Amino acid sequence: MKWHLLSAFLLISILSVNAQEITENTFGKGLVNVVAKDSSYSLNFAARFQSLFTSNWDSPDNSALENGTSNFLVRRARLKFKGFAYSPKLRYKMELGLSNRDISGASEYTHDAPRYILDAVIKWNFYENFDLWVGQTKLPGNRERIISSGNMQTVDRSLVNSVFNVDREMGVQLHHYFDLGNNVILKEAVALSQGEGRNVTRGNKGGYHFTGRAELFPFGDFDAYSGADFAREETPKLAIGAAYSHNGNAVRTESVDGDYMETETGFYETDIKTFFLDAMMKYRGVTLMAEYADRSADNPIAVDENGLPTGDVVQVGDGFNAQAAYLFKNNFEVVGRYTTIKLDEDITGVGVENQYTLGLSKYLVKHKLKVQTDLSLNDYADNLDNEVMYRLQVDIHF
Repeated sequence: MKWHLLSAFLLISILSVNAQEITENTFGKGLVNVVAKDSSYSLNFAARFQSLFTSNWDSPDNSALENGTSNFLVRRARLKFKGFAYSPKLRYKMELGLSNRDISGASEYTHDAPRYILDAVIKWNFYENFDLWVGQTKLPGNRERIISSGNMQTVDRSLVNSVFNVDREMGVQLHHYFDLGNNVILKEAVALSQGEGRNVTRGNKGGYHFTGRAELFPFGDFDAYSGADFAREETPKLAIGAAYSHNGNAVRTESVDGDYMETETGFYETDIKTFFLDAMMKYRGVTLMAEYADRSADNPIAVDENGLPTGDVVQVGDGFNAQAAYLFKNNFEVVGRYTTIKLDEDITGVGVENQYTLGLSKYLVKHKLKVQTDLSLNDYADNLDNEVMYRLQVDIHF
């Protein structure tokens, strides 16, 4: 841990060298913004963190709340670097996570090292509307996952994202867009990645992971990857997206996440497919968003070399999430969300889960400084112990 402390000390020292100088930077635009005199590179450095309070109660008979628990948590704490190198056509992004939740997941597959690196990617605009991405970053999967955790309308993402998303991986991506005329835009992206999640350093245990996404903007481009209609769009704006993930010979129960399906002689492998369909609409302070996800596997029940079940199963099934929000002119926003998860109970042993959420946000400097709170009811179809959850979070992004 010594080098981590040394790195932190050096970073603080660098930022403190000219602490008394007046900067032209403004809040939310980054702590450091520099461009080389010869325009050979640029750097934007920013920091953000979220402080979260959570309280949960069980309601055994749906008539009384009891067995409450609560805790405080630094949900996310991150350092972000971006800019261009050599040419504005060659951009980069690096994001490091420092909170316990950010770095959790150390295992023999990460050389027992914490997973500090979230993003480390180079983006090369090599020809007209084509961008080639190389490195580790988010895959072109579901909309809710692609939206930054700092730009959400709710305290956190939905259960659909938690169960089905394909997250970040190391690999290559190709991004492109068409201007079809009459304000209609089509964006596409494809990715080839390792297939086992981020920061895996001990080789490829299964096959490779293909991901593709297409998105149509029928009424013109807009900010479809950020919650809240701060622009208060004067005409309706709509984005409709579909994504497909094929993880060949996958060895984890949730495609790129979950438990490794190990056997005494190696790993159980099966092809896992995930399909996403999503949409976002913004108009005069109203934001609507919906997502559907479906995961299937060729052989979802893991077996050993003798054909006997190992106890691991792929989390197959589907889920749906819908939310609606309105941003008042005083920058308070109310949001309602409904989520349902329907895993295949015959395979997973897990029944239907429904979640109902009502949230409230106060944006002081849009998403850069905000206070968010929500109240959720988790309704488990096969369990009388339903749960009520309350959350309060402060998010600051320099």
